[in-house]
Amino acid sequence: MSQMPSKGDLTRQKLLDTAEELFGAQGYHGTSVVGITTRAMVAQGTFYIYFASKLEIYRALVRKLTHEVRFSIRQRVTNLENRLDIEREGFQAYFDYVYNNRNLYRIIREADFVDNELYINHYRTIATGYIEGLEQAMAKGQVRAIDPSTVAYCLMGIGEFMGLRWILWERRAIKEEDINALMDFIYYGIAPAMTKELARP
Repeated sequence: MSQMPSKGDLTRQKLLDTAEELFGAQGYHGTSVVGITTRAMVAQGTFYIYFASKLEIYRALVRKLTHEVRFSIRQRVTNLENRLDIEREGFQAYFDYVYNNRNLYRIIREADFVDNELYINHYRTIATGYIEGLEQAMAKGQVRAIDPSTVAYCLMGIGEFMGLRWILWERRAIKEEDINALMDFIYYGIAPAMTKELARP
């Protein structure tokens, strides 16, 4: 049986949710502790029970977003066996998360300038699980044996820029035909049709 969150847990979560809203809208430097506590309707002294500074709540927020992205993908793919099915559903889970959490991009990208180590760790954390999954799929013969680290970062880059284009710039959800084109590229690459024997098993 899951335990009900305590009042302290709820207050901390409220501060994080408000920080996400303000950092996403105003950026790190445009947001203050006073702004967070005022919007959250939490006393400023209470803020410091949970976070020592604006930077600390920002770091906690980035770690929270990193966890949520990974969890959303893991939930969607947990019962799938074939790596290519996992890729499709994993991308869809990522796009759904971004569509519902559009502050993700600004907060993570700004982390490069606020705390570079935090920024790098966000991508390394996601890549670690991705690489492990690719290694397992390669061992089973489900995908070609290519350097899994290179493949992981390439696929992460594809997902990030598709999300940027459609969700942030075009302001719409990613359509099935977009996913189909993405998966066709993953299955076959950009080589001529004669190489399609490398396609999905």
